[in-house]
Amino acid sequence: MNGDDEQLLRHRVYGQDHDDPAPGPCPGREYVELTGGPLDGLLLDVTGWSRAEIDGGVALPTELGHFGAGGRALYDPRLGAPERFDWAGDSP
Repeated sequence: MNGDDEQLLRHRVYGQDHDDPAPGPCPGREYVELTGGPLDGLLLDVTGWSRAEIDGGVALPTELGHFGAGGRALYDPRLGAPERFDWAGDSP
């Protein structure tokens, strides 16, 4: 991935297409930033999630991880900074 690709991913919401005319966050929604790994810089919409759901982390489908299509990138909330989820690895 080159610098241009990385810029396209930054502050785009996970699940929205890179060519979406408004791929960024929407007012009134709650987001966490994914840090590290294949989804670094993307925002994950956690609006309406319970504290338990947020504390449990996520396994997000992605083709960008170690396992390619069908794989998942694992992210856990950062201790002391729950507005960031840190990459914990990839899973098939």
